[in-house]
Amino acid sequence: MMKKTALTLMLLSLICTGCATTGDGTDEDEPAVLDAAPAAEVAAAIEEAAPVADDSSKQEEGEVPLPVAESEPPPSEAPNEKPEEVVVQATRHQVIHDLVAEAQALLRDVELQYAFTGKGKNQVLRGRPVAFALWSDAKQEWSVAQIELPRPPIRWKPGRKPLPFRNLTPDIQARHVKGTGAERLMFSFSQDGNPLKVYGRKFPVFDNKLLKRRQWRAVVQTAKPIVYLPFTEDTFDPGFVSGGKEFLVSTARQAIEELRLAQVPSAAFPGELLADSIPLQVVTTLAVIEQTDDRDYVEKQALAFDEVLSQYGLKQEEAYRYSVSSANAIGPMQFTNRRGNGTYALVVRRCRAAKLDPNFERGATNLLNAMKAAVCLLDLELAAMRAEIRLAYVANPTVLGIFPVAAYNGGPRNVTKLHRVLTRMKVALDELSRPGVQPAGSSVTCPCVWKAEGTTVRPVTIPKYNNENRWYIEKYQSIVSLFE
Repeated sequence: MMKKTALTLMLLSLICTGCATTGDGTDEDEPAVLDAAPAAEVAAAIEEAAPVADDSSKQEEGEVPLPVAESEPPPSEAPNEKPEEVVVQATRHQVIHDLVAEAQALLRDVELQYAFTGKGKNQVLRGRPVAFALWSDAKQEWSVAQIELPRPPIRWKPGRKPLPFRNLTPDIQARHVKGTGAERLMFSFSQDGNPLKVYGRKFPVFDNKLLKRRQWRAVVQTAKPIVYLPFTEDTFDPGFVSGGKEFLVSTARQAIEELRLAQVPSAAFPGELLADSIPLQVVTTLAVIEQTDDRDYVEKQALAFDEVLSQYGLKQEEAYRYSVSSANAIGPMQFTNRRGNGTYALVVRRCRAAKLDPNFERGATNLLNAMKAAVCLLDLELAAMRAEIRLAYVANPTVLGIFPVAAYNGGPRNVTKLHRVLTRMKVALDELSRPGVQPAGSSVTCPCVWKAEGTTVRPVTIPKYNNENRWYIEKYQSIVSLFE
């Protein structure tokens, strides 16, 4: 929280600002803590580095940069056989954890099946092979299936044409479930009518420079296989959900404490510490909603969040390490690079005291470092906003967190649009509230914000100004209280 004296000044200013709007002629100056607007070059840098919000699905993935795959931590040692007594006595999520470890050990020795077409100079790599470690409950044994994805990658979205693929293990039936890339690609499998559970997957990451040069043999020789398991229903367990929440809270708390110990100053609130400008629950919420697909949320609501949390609980620091959006934002907090001039480079330059890892691929995929970078970016976004928004944010940071969150998703222009939309709907900043319960028979369609009217709150539909940004705000409001 802000220091008591600064907070008191801001709240007093808020009261006076409200009086000024009644037409009594008073025109109080804002407190000095908010007077210092960000330098023009900082605001311009934020705008230039801002991510482009669009309507693409999380299932429509980009290519994992080879440096990310090459920096994969060494695998932990896993036993060749799981003692039977452990399976009998263990909880379900402990059994799942052991099966995932066994699948990883199995896949490390699996050779991916590359195929070429054509001859001589016309020879090309046919596709991208992917191997899956499958467990049969009926036979109590492991098997490995390989499929081949089209190359170059196909832009696939849920609900449209099925993703074409080759089944390289014909005695096992395969069906594409979701995703196209390293983070989310998943298939379901069966054999002789019996389902096979997926507990591991081996995915090759290619050198994009060699792909562009069409040096296909070199592409295969330098490919970096990663053993990484996307979410499956077979690995879902409430134990991982609660563990994921605890892990995110612990990591965010460590990130904020490190920023505090480094005495990193806030850009939005001069004289205050960065560690006091962004609540912990906003950081943890971002780590979840950045990985929650809009379509999944509309269909599953809170369950969509639980599925993301279960990934954090199962894989801890490795969760969403290989998450790459169609706009090439990477890692759990989805930072961009843009030839060294994206959101990550911005916070490294503007938040020097935080001592963020200067290497984009390494820094953006390390959750602790990425959370510190996210706090820096949220603070910079706040610094570029109108004083009235920052003032309202100080008084109610969790609810007014929709503004830095909207900017985090789509840049400062989306904050301007959101504020304009709220003004047009006659929703004042100090009227924004936590979500309530829609009254029976209500015709209000969300995504929406909630307006306080006396002792009640009512939903107000957010008009379309950017569809992804609207749903981003809806997801934020729906989950932020989970971390309080």
